[in-house]
Amino acid sequence: MTQDAKTTNQREEEILTELRRAGGSCRVNFLAERLGVSKETIRRNLRSLEDNAIVRKVHGGVHLVHRLHEAPFQNRMDEKSSVKERLAARVAGLISDGDSVFLDVGSSTAYVAMALRAHKKLYVVTNSIFVAQTLSMRNGNRVFLAGGELRPHDGGAFGAEALELVGRFNTQFAVFSIGAVNAESGFMLHDFQEANIARIAARNAQVCIVVTVAEKFAKRAPVMLDHADRFDILVSDAPPPDDIGRMLKGHGIEFLPAE
Repeated sequence: MTQDAKTTNQREEEILTELRRAGGSCRVNFLAERLGVSKETIRRNLRSLEDNAIVRKVHGGVHLVHRLHEAPFQNRMDEKSSVKERLAARVAGLISDGDSVFLDVGSSTAYVAMALRAHKKLYVVTNSIFVAQTLSMRNGNRVFLAGGELRPHDGGAFGAEALELVGRFNTQFAVFSIGAVNAESGFMLHDFQEANIARIAARNAQVCIVVTVAEKFAKRAPVMLDHADRFDILVSDAPPPDDIGRMLKGHGIEFLPAE
């Protein structure tokens, strides 16, 4: 192996390490600054990584290819269904009749919607067709479904119309599913569009609740949700590891176990 090839391989590994630390995606400028090399050097190494289907380049940035997409919605609904039912019951217990709530497109949040079916006169904002169908036309609820094309794999609405509608509401609660959580990067998702919706909904809600199965602790997903201190409660089926517990405490986030 030549020295140049060895150096290139080492730099590619450094790039992958920085991408993992950043939650799976970052800007070319960030990588150049972190590694102390030129942007062209980073781009040259990224071309090699992209040729091997390890990363995917976008305008000004790069993603890790692995786990860019979650499993189809029904598959995720079927996974750990009994655990998600317990989590959903815990979250539903925090919400009272007549409250306003934003619910996202995640499978754990879908279980929360089902756990709320006995509630009355809810004011529901969502970009999930599943949530809308579950809670509309019952018990005097008012349901506002974000517009736009529905994604085929989860029935979620995204894009400008969805962002505009969600941004108009200031709800008492906002409930989010996540793709991963760790001590370094906080809460993470697999999709940029989902992250954009989550940021707006979290900014406008009085109480933000993250609901997740414990197996997502100490994992990573490509897109970080910034401003972890905007979130108030984490509900899961097991206590988080110590480092994540310290992260939660540092941001004033309360951990609630499933009952």
